Amino acid sequence: MDVLGIDEITYGADDLAACKAFFSDWGLQLVEENEGLLSFESMNGCRIVVRRSDDPALPPAIEEGPTLREVVWGVASEAALDHIGNRARALPGFVTGGGRVGCTDPNGLAVRFQVTKKRDVQVECAQMNTWNERPRLNQRSPAYERAAPIEVGHVVFFVTDVAACEAFYCENFGFVPSDRYPARGAFLRCAPKGGHHDLFLLQTPNPKAGLNHVAFSVRDIHEVFGGGMHMSRQGWDTQLGPGRHPISSAYFWYFKNPAGGLIEYYADEDQLDEAWEAREFEPGPTVFAEWAIDGGIDGNTRRQKNADAPGGKFLTDKKS
Repeated sequence: MDVLGIDEITYGADDLAACKAFFSDWGLQLVEENEGLLSFESMNGCRIVVRRSDDPALPPAIEEGPTLREVVWGVASEAALDHIGNRARALPGFVTGGGRVGCTDPNGLAVRFQVTKKRDVQVECAQMNTWNERPRLNQRSPAYERAAPIEVGHVVFFVTDVAACEAFYCENFGFVPSDRYPARGAFLRCAPKGGHHDLFLLQTPNPKAGLNHVAFSVRDIHEVFGGGMHMSRQGWDTQLGPGRHPISSAYFWYFKNPAGGLIEYYADEDQLDEAWEAREFEPGPTVFAEWAIDGGIDGNTRRQKNADAPGGKFLTDKKS
């Protein structure tokens, strides 16, 4: 189907001033602002839009309060868009116009497709020295004062019927299962070759529809740390992190988002291709996170939140 990834997301929110401050601190570029609308871009041109929750231009919400209202997926060509339009035409909520086609998924979410508007970008990333491979010679790894997210890498939703939602994306638009929590969760990537997941669908014991989080790709683990500590310095609340997901291998840091749900910096996820076979996992804390810091790291002390900073220039210095 030639779906390449997420091109744009739109939130419906109540406090646009808080959202403007938050996404600016997150490292996004404000490209448009008017009454009731904020529009940001990531480094590669992925668009993050925030509108007032009562804006009639927004699709219906899948839950009460601030939340994600629309996900726009980018495709490779006009021919691919025509192909997807032919599939979407028979699905609930079909719409077309403005260079997009779309429909409504079984969870009630507005799903749209357009020829991608994202730009190719080249960035310098940290090289990791391991026991076998030591490519970083006479060079220190970077330290970041803040993050500059490259793109929206994936979205995660609570769903009322995980099997129906998985079938919707896979059968209609060519998404591919990467891993599963049997009858509870599905990690999907939008093409056989790519990162571990572009979409994660999660069905809780008492099923509900809603946004769990939106995740932004950054260069490397060091930018996860630098971005997270900057957000902490700015006063935004960590939900969990930093930490590491054993299923996708990615490093993460989650924050509470005034636009709805949670928001994540992540880096170093597994890359998969056609040879990958989806695995099954029993949900549990150690499956979600190999390790994680509750409350985050304070950007000023460089210690866990509410921990005392060192008393001297070196950790070995003793307070007098």
